[in-house]
Amino acid sequence: RRPVAVLAQVCTVNLSAVLNEHSSFGSMASQTKPMYTRFVQPGRLALITYGPCEGKMCTIIDIVDQKRVVVDGPESLTGVKRHLMPVSRLSLTDFRVDIQRGAREKTLKTALAKDDTMKKWSETAWAKKIAAQKVRSEMNDFDRYKLMMAKKRRAKAVKKTIKK
Repeated sequence: RRPVAVLAQVCTVNLSAVLNEHSSFGSMASQTKPMYTRFVQPGRLALITYGPCEGKMCTIIDIVDQKRVVVDGPESLTGVKRHLMPVSRLSLTDFRVDIQRGAREKTLKTALAKDDTMKKWSETAWAKKIAAQKVRSEMNDFDRYKLMMAKKRRAKAVKKTIKK
């Protein structure tokens, strides 16, 4: 039988040998990446997930306390008026415009227009997915029938090309 201290020493030697063989473990530790970058801050673009404005985009204007913020669309662009909103009802995006706390609607419009932020948002996969969900939810019975028939035709064409 080997003493426990000798077994522990053998295990640490083997572990260090494995780590040295696979240098990718060492490089992962040296590369530091910020864990979270979507902070609640003035100018952050957010998606409203609950309430009468659900599915609309807004911009955080001011922070009231830890759980509530003042948001604004602006109304002419997104249909969201300036109002108080709980942070739990917002999904923060990666986009941020450079505005001061409590900025006016005119300042917000110019900041959004300067960076084409709304256009950049509409080109993201997240925005496209939301738009597709909206289109599907607004389909009537005949549209769903046409979609079903198109899927059948596509499946038949795929089977035909695979069979060749």
